[in-house]
Amino acid sequence: MRGKIVKRFLLPTAILLALPIVARADDTTLTAPHPDDGTLTLYGITLYGTIDLGVAYQTHGAPLSSDFPPGTESLISKNSNEHYFGVSPNGLSQSKIGLKGSEDLGDAAPGWKAIFKLETGFQPTSGNLPDGLGSLAHNNGVALNQQTSAGDSSRDGQPFNSEAYVGVNSPQFGTLTFGRQNSLELDNILIYDPQGASNAFSVIGYSGAAAGFGSTEDARLDSAMKYLLKVDAAHFEALYQFSGTSGTGGSAYEFDVGGDWAGLSVDALYNAKKDEISASSLTAEQFLVEPANSLSATVFDSTAYSLLAKYSIEQLQLYAGSERILFDNPSNPLQPGYSDIGGYTLSVINDKAYTNNKMLDIYWLGAKYAITPDLDLRGAWYHYYQHSFKGNGCTNNTNSACSGTLDAFSLVADYRLTKRFDLYGGVMDSQVARGLAQGYLNTSTFAPQVGARFQF
Repeated sequence: MRGKIVKRFLLPTAILLALPIVARADDTTLTAPHPDDGTLTLYGITLYGTIDLGVAYQTHGAPLSSDFPPGTESLISKNSNEHYFGVSPNGLSQSKIGLKGSEDLGDAAPGWKAIFKLETGFQPTSGNLPDGLGSLAHNNGVALNQQTSAGDSSRDGQPFNSEAYVGVNSPQFGTLTFGRQNSLELDNILIYDPQGASNAFSVIGYSGAAAGFGSTEDARLDSAMKYLLKVDAAHFEALYQFSGTSGTGGSAYEFDVGGDWAGLSVDALYNAKKDEISASSLTAEQFLVEPANSLSATVFDSTAYSLLAKYSIEQLQLYAGSERILFDNPSNPLQPGYSDIGGYTLSVINDKAYTNNKMLDIYWLGAKYAITPDLDLRGAWYHYYQHSFKGNGCTNNTNSACSGTLDAFSLVADYRLTKRFDLYGGVMDSQVARGLAQGYLNTSTFAPQVGARFQF
């Protein structure tokens, strides 16, 4: 009942409460003080949003989910079964609505500003808030070949499932914010992914394992403090997540150093997380004895290293990225009954999955070319390589701990009809092999999709 109340009332209420704040100022209407900037901004507060909806075909897929953030499975997944043709939301980007703003602190702190951001994603096909854990719970006890699209996520029915933070900014001393925030890894994937972290055409956009340094639940971090300092062409960022908040597992910390020089951008990151959670649906056997709306999970500690680069020359942009993620058994194992993000109970917990440490390498290459000022063409290749951690060096599909690979290729054309409205079409072809294919109904899918996106 709690989840239904949140989905039906909190998001509409938040929007309705926000509109008067933006619109009401001595009976002025909802227009920008400076119409030329093209934003809905009044007294430093901006209302913004995105609606993204399309139609997809998948040679091996699963039915549309009303909760799973991408809606459908454009990337080959364990339950990808028969072909799917139908509506598919959030192809290029998650549909969302938000408020952001800044306020000059004046003589009390010359040059300083107070800043905030409140943003939530939504599902244009159902009106629901995105709920990855809810999509997994819907498949509890269901055979793979009968499941709907589903997957773990950092968006799990929270009223503000994207970001919700407040902070201060100074041109000289940098920006400090506190609240629910993107991981530094996710911030950089949005910059260095040739497909812009698209759900339909990017492996590292569809799956948050790269952005969450091992688990998609940590692509966004609750109770996190983030600091950014820019010095000429260079920048430094740090993030710390406090432990002890329900659903967050243990603490996390990240560091990023980068810079921009003559068309070249480079960033290097280090990430570490204690008691990271990766959730999944209950099996048929577990569903018989565990609470119906609970989930199973693997808990681990992770460490990740990334090197990312982008080079721009005239209409062409080239992208490259690599990330190595190390998985270890958790330093502080969680107990069954633990409450995960979104209030979901983890009734089955595996904290001994990585007695032999797991290593996952992620690589990508791509390009974006502006054919005209209004038409972009993007292409990308993504590759996962899982090193064997079974203990016997196995290289087949007899066990999920054997070495394995995932490869995906994508091509997208994006045409901007107006400043706010664009049409897109593209395809992603993905396949898994050896250990990463263990337990899959099918090992490849070909997934074209067309759609439209409106942004304001």
